[in-house]
Amino acid sequence: MASPDGASGVGGSPEETELSITLTLRMLMHGKVMAGSSVPLGKGETVKRIREQSSARITISEGSCPERITTITGSTDAVFRAVSMIAFKLEEDLGAGGDGVSAGRAPVTLRLVIPASQCGSLIGKAGAKIREIRESTGAQVQVAGDLLPNSTERAVTVSGVPDTIIQCVRQICAVILESPPKGATIPYHPGLSLGTILLSANQVRGHSISKG
Repeated sequence: MASPDGASGVGGSPEETELSITLTLRMLMHGKVMAGSSVPLGKGETVKRIREQSSARITISEGSCPERITTITGSTDAVFRAVSMIAFKLEEDLGAGGDGVSAGRAPVTLRLVIPASQCGSLIGKAGAKIREIRESTGAQVQVAGDLLPNSTERAVTVSGVPDTIIQCVRQICAVILESPPKGATIPYHPGLSLGTILLSANQVRGHSISKG
């Protein structure tokens, strides 16, 4: 059973961590979360600190739109450590949003990007698997019904306090590691609009007709 739970690194030896499988997790996030200050994405203080402390490889997609794809790659231990740091950073930002005093732990939301061919296993027969994940972790989990634009991927939204989110992401990863994607995956790229593509095609078509 290819479950990342066995590679959490909690109480495990360094040898166990080294033997853990490599995991890649893609998340759709606002770039400013990972920058941490007014510096280029990928070079910000937040992403630098998470890279160093988690030992995960973190890349942030290029583009002019606010949302970016954050890709986290490494041992399961490193990936979960990075996700944990991101979740707590989001909670910290939410807590500092008002008068600087948090009246309670506000729920944090992460949006995972997962190939649609793996979402069936995540939902389970009659929704049994996703219901089990919700009940055992206390997190809210929603699998989008529609594909992300121009891709074969779907958004999986996970909400809760950071501790529940981490447990939820662990279980989601356990499922997708056991159910590899089927066929080719067309990755989602934020900002690539289908409307723009259709408009360009129509412009070309219209130009050809006018010349004829």
